[in-house]
Amino acid sequence: MDETAARELYRRWLPGMWEAPTEELDRIAGELFTDDAVGHWPGRDVHGPAGIAEQIRTTHAMFTRIGTSVRVGPVVGADGLIAAQWLFTADYAEGVPGATAAPGTRVRYPGADFLRVRDGRFAEYWVVGDTMALMAQLGALGSEAG
Repeated sequence: MDETAARELYRRWLPGMWEAPTEELDRIAGELFTDDAVGHWPGRDVHGPAGIAEQIRTTHAMFTRIGTSVRVGPVVGADGLIAAQWLFTADYAEGVPGATAAPGTRVRYPGADFLRVRDGRFAEYWVVGDTMALMAQLGALGSEAG
């Protein structure tokens, strides 16, 4: 896959899929991910386009007014690898365990994506994010975290 096509594929992922209406997630995931794709979220792996769509649907249930912006990249490397650094912004709705933030609290969550492309679609996805910063904004770290 050439660099231009890889960048367009990533754009369809972010902001594309992340900012898409919830009812479009299954269709978009099927277009972007191989049938045997694996998504590696912290503490959890999801499998196939349906699993990836469900993970994003879960995020949509916890946050509204989701916005994503790419800060660096996407950088296209050898062997079908893509990397990008991003910023997720949203209003908290509900559902994060331990969160004490009021619904409507605006959050900013920086992170990075790493993806492997095979046959024009994503076959593997890894995400790394500043979860501590997000949990602090949601009041989920307890009073000792300051």
